Amino acid sequence: MSTDVTERSDLDALPQAPGGPPGLGALGWARWFWRQLTSMRTALVLLFLLALASVPGSILPQRGPDPGKVDQYFTQHPQLAPVLDKLSMFDVFGAPWFAAVYLLLFISLAGCVLPRSWHHLKIVRARPPKAPRNLSRLPESDQWTTDLPPDEVLERVRTTLRGKRFRVDTADDSVAAEKGYLRETGNLLFHIALLGLLLAVGAGGALGYKGNVLVTEGDGFANTVAAYDRFNPGRGFSDGGLQPFSFHVDDMHVSYINSGAQRGQPSEYEAGLTYQAAPEDPKLHHRLSVNHPLNVDGVKVYMIGQGYSPTFKVVDGKGNVALNGPTPFLNSDAKSMTSEGVVKVPDAEPDQLAFLGVFLPTTVKTSSGLVSAYPGPLNPTVTLLSFKGDLGLDNGTPQSVYQLNTGKLQKIKGAPHTLKPKQWYTLPGHAGKVQFTGYKHWASVAVTYDPGRVPALCAAVAAIIGLLLGLLIRRRRFWVRATRGADGRTLVETGGLTRTDAGGTFAAEFEELTTRLRARTGTAPDSSHPTSQGKE
Repeated sequence: MSTDVTERSDLDALPQAPGGPPGLGALGWARWFWRQLTSMRTALVLLFLLALASVPGSILPQRGPDPGKVDQYFTQHPQLAPVLDKLSMFDVFGAPWFAAVYLLLFISLAGCVLPRSWHHLKIVRARPPKAPRNLSRLPESDQWTTDLPPDEVLERVRTTLRGKRFRVDTADDSVAAEKGYLRETGNLLFHIALLGLLLAVGAGGALGYKGNVLVTEGDGFANTVAAYDRFNPGRGFSDGGLQPFSFHVDDMHVSYINSGAQRGQPSEYEAGLTYQAAPEDPKLHHRLSVNHPLNVDGVKVYMIGQGYSPTFKVVDGKGNVALNGPTPFLNSDAKSMTSEGVVKVPDAEPDQLAFLGVFLPTTVKTSSGLVSAYPGPLNPTVTLLSFKGDLGLDNGTPQSVYQLNTGKLQKIKGAPHTLKPKQWYTLPGHAGKVQFTGYKHWASVAVTYDPGRVPALCAAVAAIIGLLLGLLIRRRRFWVRATRGADGRTLVETGGLTRTDAGGTFAAEFEELTTRLRARTGTAPDSSHPTSQGKE
C-alpha cells in the first residue's frame, strides 16, 4: 500500500497538462520513446518492414546491377516508371526510407540485446537458487531413505550432478543444480549475430563499390573509375581503394535451346578471360559464366548479360577509312535478341557520320517487315539510317555512346538500308560508304567489392548456431535435500523443474537422474514408490 501512495504522490508532483493527464516532460517522453524503440515487439515490426521494403528490389530492375533493364522498363512503362523512380524503387537499397528502417532496426536490436546480454551474464555468474521448502510440490519429485549420513549423501550427489554437467551449489542440507543456460546464450547469440549481420552489410555498402561495364570480345578492362559504364561507390569509399586488376575477353561462347517450349532461351553463355591481379603479376585464365564469377584480390566479377556488337568498316567522303571495328548494340528484345545501337564516326571527312542501326540475328520477312525469329545468328542483318554533320563531340559535353543527338545532324536521303555480312552501302551525295563486316559478342559484367561479405557470412553462421542452441537446449533445475530422520536414517528428497519442455522429455531425464542417485547413495529403486510425481 505504501508503494501505491508513493507512486501517486510522484504523479501528483508532475506538471499537469491543461484538460488532460499529467505531462511527462521532455525527459519522460524520451524515455518512453526509447523503451518503445528497444522493445522486442518493435524490433520484430522493423524486421518485417525491412523484409517488406526489400520486395521491390527483387521484383523491379535496379540501377546498380542492371541499368539497361531500368531503361527498358522506362520504355515499356512510360507513365508508371517516373512515379516509381521518384519513390526510389529502382534504387531500393540506397533509398533514404530503406536506410531509415535499416538504422532504426539496428538501434532497436542494439538497445534490446546489449542490456539483455549484460543481465544474462550476471545470471550466469550467480549461484543456482536454493531448494524450495517443499520439493514434493514441484512438477517432478521423488524421495527415499538411506543409511549414509547426510553429508556423504550430498557429496555423492554433487559428484554425480557435476558429472552430468550441472552447475552445482551446496547449502546447509541441500544441493541446487542448474543446466541449460546455453539456451538463453543461443538466443542472445542469434540476436547479436543479427546485429553483426546488419553492421557487416552496412559497412560493406559504405566501404565497397559496385560497377557495370560492357566489354566486347577482343577488348579488355582495367579497374579504373573512367572505364566503368556505371560506377556506384559507397559513402566511405575513395578512388584510391580500387584494386589494380585488369582482364581481357579472349572469346565468348553462347548457345540457345533449339526446340520445345523453351526454344530460344540461352542454355549457356560464358567468356574466356585472361586477367592480372596487378600489372606486374602473371597472367591467369578463367572461364566467366553466370554461376562462376571471377574472384580477384577480394573483388567479384559476375557475368550478368550478353549481346551482339556488329562490326563495321566506314570509308568517308575523302576515301579514308574512318572506322573499322565493333560497336555494341543494346538488346531491345531479350527473346529474339533484336538489338539497337548507334554508330558514330567522328573522324570522317568532310562531314562527321552517324548511323542508327537495328541488328537482327536471324532475319525473316513478315507482312509487318523484317524481324528476328531466333536469338542465335542464323541469318544476321543490320538496318542502318544514315546522318551527317556535327556530332557535338568537340564541345566538351559528355554523350552516351548508345544515344544520338540529331540536333546538328542532317539525315542523308534514302530509306534505311539493310545489309548482310560483307555487303557495302554507298551513301548518297559522295558522303562515303559503309560495310557490315560481321559481328562479335559482348559481355555485360558487374564488378563488386564488399569488405563486409566475410563478416556477414560469419555472422550468419553464428546466427544459425544460436538458433539451434535456442531450439535444442532446455533449461532445467534440480534440487536434492538430505536430512536425518527420527529413525536415524537419512531422508533424501529430490525435485525438478523446467520452463521449456515442449517435447515432454524432462520427466524421463528426471527419472534417469534419480535412479542414478539412488544407486550412488546405496539405495535401489523401490517399485512400490513412484520415482516421480507429475503435477499439473
